Amino acid sequence: MITKELIAPRSIVVVGASNNTSKPGGKLLKNLIDNNFNGQLWVINQKESLVQGIPSFSSPEELPQVDLAVLAIPASACLPIMEVLCHQKGTKAFIIISAGFSEESQAGRELEEKITDLVNRSGASLIGPNCIGILTPFHASVFTTPIPHLDPMGCDFISGSGATAVFIMESGIPKGLHFASVFSVGNSAQISVEDILEYMDETFDPKHSSRVKLLYLESIQNPDKLLKHASSLIRKGCKIAAIKAGSSQAGSRAAASHTGAMANSDLAVEALFRKAGIVRCFGREELTTVASVFMCKEMKGTRMAIITHAGGPAVMLTDALESGGLHIQNIKDSKAKTALKNKLFPGSSVENPIDFLATGNAEQLATIIDACENDFMDVDGMAVIYGSPGLFPVRDVYQILNDKMRTCKKPIYPILPSVINVKDDLAYFLSEGNVNFPDEVLLGIALAKVEKTPVPSDERIFLDNIDIPEIRRIIDHCKDGFQSPEIIHRLFAAAGIPMVKEISVTSEAAALETALQIGFPLVMKVIGPVHKTEVDGVVLNVKDVETVRREFHRLIKIKDTTAVLMAEMASGIELFLGAKYEDRFGHIILCGLGGIFVEILKDVTSGLAPLTMPEAGSMIKSLRSYQIIKGYRGKNGVSENKFAEIMVRLSTLLRFAVEIKEMDINPLLGNGEKLVAVDVRIRIEKTKANKSKPLETSLY
Repeated sequence: MITKELIAPRSIVVVGASNNTSKPGGKLLKNLIDNNFNGQLWVINQKESLVQGIPSFSSPEELPQVDLAVLAIPASACLPIMEVLCHQKGTKAFIIISAGFSEESQAGRELEEKITDLVNRSGASLIGPNCIGILTPFHASVFTTPIPHLDPMGCDFISGSGATAVFIMESGIPKGLHFASVFSVGNSAQISVEDILEYMDETFDPKHSSRVKLLYLESIQNPDKLLKHASSLIRKGCKIAAIKAGSSQAGSRAAASHTGAMANSDLAVEALFRKAGIVRCFGREELTTVASVFMCKEMKGTRMAIITHAGGPAVMLTDALESGGLHIQNIKDSKAKTALKNKLFPGSSVENPIDFLATGNAEQLATIIDACENDFMDVDGMAVIYGSPGLFPVRDVYQILNDKMRTCKKPIYPILPSVINVKDDLAYFLSEGNVNFPDEVLLGIALAKVEKTPVPSDERIFLDNIDIPEIRRIIDHCKDGFQSPEIIHRLFAAAGIPMVKEISVTSEAAALETALQIGFPLVMKVIGPVHKTEVDGVVLNVKDVETVRREFHRLIKIKDTTAVLMAEMASGIELFLGAKYEDRFGHIILCGLGGIFVEILKDVTSGLAPLTMPEAGSMIKSLRSYQIIKGYRGKNGVSENKFAEIMVRLSTLLRFAVEIKEMDINPLLGNGEKLVAVDVRIRIEKTKANKSKPLETSLY
């Protein structure tokens, strides 16, 4: 729980404060003093009566009542002092910056659990242990620097790692990025990143709360809570960007060793972020660049004008934007272009990028921006590149840019790379509350990420013509393991997912009878081996009885084969749908091209069940192979709407069948409006089903 004493304490005691400001306790006390904490401040230090001018007590028993205690003492000494503070001094908030708890040993974990239990029983808040502390508008309880000037309209920043929080602030501050609050949760013994996000959601004030949230996560303890409150904040008008570290196997080990927490499946994280509408980043510079984009006006489209006096950066920015799906189009209004060109120096280009040469001045920049704002209807936003070789000041250019960023309706993204040559002019520009993008490629990548991140999904579940009771009856009577074609057909029929006609046989006579029933041409496949093609267990385009007889006897003898599946022959683009159950997250749905391309191209996107139609459509459009699905070179494509509907129906089936732990549909054949599942594997595991819980959702 997050108490008011944690956010806005009337009194603070620093346990372990020192006159030596190179020690954590000493630096923390100095930060509180230097940043003008206006409440009552005390210290516990057994050797000193006065620490940095603050009265010191030798034991917690001597203290008056105190709201917040910040502990910078050995782990083993924390619990006894906290017991006194909780039981005798009415303390309702604690920050433990000390290490030596669950991140270090089993004994440390047990101590951490005892402390958490004490805090919970006392109705208090606990940040940490193993953290740098927190920054709120009321107090700077951190032992590190930098300490940014807090701006209510800056970024709220929550980090699972203290050191990383420092490095991210150091990345953002030179760009002009402001912070409204900073929370470092460390081991998250009681309060996690998700808990603070919940607090920010529940206390959100549209007039006074920051609309930008940044997250650094090394584990996701409660996916439900993260999804619920991130989505809620974004629907209220906020923007959220996050790093989830530990996406590789080695990275997961590194994250686990640092925090003592298990890292989650990266596919699950990707799906969760997409569903919530969180922009996912993979590094500090990327995170703070995305945050700086959030601080600019929102671009209502994908068409960018690049205004530059230097060719190289414009070329690199064009490449980054175009590869990310944004557009640098030629400006079509020839009359407006001619009028603009007549106001620039000879040799200037107005073709986009708009190049007004190295000799371009502030007046010309203002003219170009006005043309993009008022005359060029095929421009949604502007990137302005203006540096300096150090020959003369550029204050007048930056003043114009500052004015136009405030008055223009279209967003302007300033790229001012001369952080040394004109550092005083740049300092002026940032002091006006602006951000700067010193690297044009990072800006291009960030803009593309923001554009591609979908809005939070609808929470309701698609139920049209899906027979939930029948799905449950089938699942309840299934045994663990991979399911028979008959069970799969019944499940798909209940969910409204089309499948090819299939019948399994165990004798030649049954094979011949079934072939005549289904009709030629048909397909024959082994049942039993997982990878049928690797054991030569698939025969396509079977056209006559003799081939049925011959291939049945060959297939039934293949190792591990229990039967032969007879199926109608279908054609079309091979698609892939898959699903995997992740504890705490629910089912992860995967889609992409099917057949061998799944393994070769690894071009798949992920979503979290239950999916909505817009979510499924966004997943399809995010594939690198999207153009193949649309159709190319005169070849018929696949109905995106039908593909999306099957994905949504599949996700609803899985939402009500958590016992399904793995599923592959490969291929799902698509030809225009006709899509049919051809080869399906489903594995059921009931032993863990009762321990697993899918994400909470509401029904239509």
